[in-house]
Amino acid sequence: MTSIPNHKRLAVCTWSLLPVGPIDLVARLHATGITRAQLALDPLRGDPAVWGDTKSLLADHGIEIVSGMFGCVGEDYATLESIRATGGIAPDATWGENLRNIRATAELASKLGLKLVTFHAGFLPSDESDPEFEKMLMRLKTVAEVFAAAGMDLALETGQESALSLQAILLGLNAPNLFVNFDPANMILYGKGDPVQSVGVLGRWIRQVHIKDATRAVTPGTWGEEVAVGSGDVDWPRFFAALEDIDFTGDWVIEREAGIDRIADILTAKQLVLESTR
Repeated sequence: MTSIPNHKRLAVCTWSLLPVGPIDLVARLHATGITRAQLALDPLRGDPAVWGDTKSLLADHGIEIVSGMFGCVGEDYATLESIRATGGIAPDATWGENLRNIRATAELASKLGLKLVTFHAGFLPSDESDPEFEKMLMRLKTVAEVFAAAGMDLALETGQESALSLQAILLGLNAPNLFVNFDPANMILYGKGDPVQSVGVLGRWIRQVHIKDATRAVTPGTWGEEVAVGSGDVDWPRFFAALEDIDFTGDWVIEREAGIDRIADILTAKQLVLESTR
């Protein structure tokens, strides 16, 4: 395992803090006591007047950007059905706009000096005979090549498909710069399997981990519920043991996308990670 101290492997997703600008982001990061961040890139691309000095401002305050993240056009997370129809690069209607944005995002991420960017690809078919399987394979290949040309790795967020389905896509592509951002809560929210077992399936590709928790859906076909880390269905001792089994040496990035006191919940997650990884 890595000799890097555990507290130096922690980071925070900037979108979890709901900042209104880079100065506000610095203040909120300082409130968590964590000076490493996964940066949402869409605000920088879409609103440079507000976010244009983010890189220098974070550097001036001793904050390291460990990776970036981008979203796709028109994503609707209201229900499982709506995100299946609108998520990621799967919809034909938004593919052209998404690809233009992705190219601009890769250029921006390169200027920021990033080496890793993550995103949700959208629902990946489990059946290789499904026409959508080949389409998604080709689109993912295109996106991976955009980031490879900019000297960066790309990581797919877990959750919208089973670990075996994602494994099939990764094996089919065999792209040297394509990896996984493993989110155990997403596996639970989407009802796509046991996060601990999934670590073993995807181990060779796991480049970054999100620290997020959730409870399983009461009614099949509906969302589970994201909750504060430690109060959901992720078995954290087994999860960290599984990461140790695959010799994971990457970052643990705390993500919180619900709740009314994000900073308090991030501090709770930070404490759990440090206590679980001594």
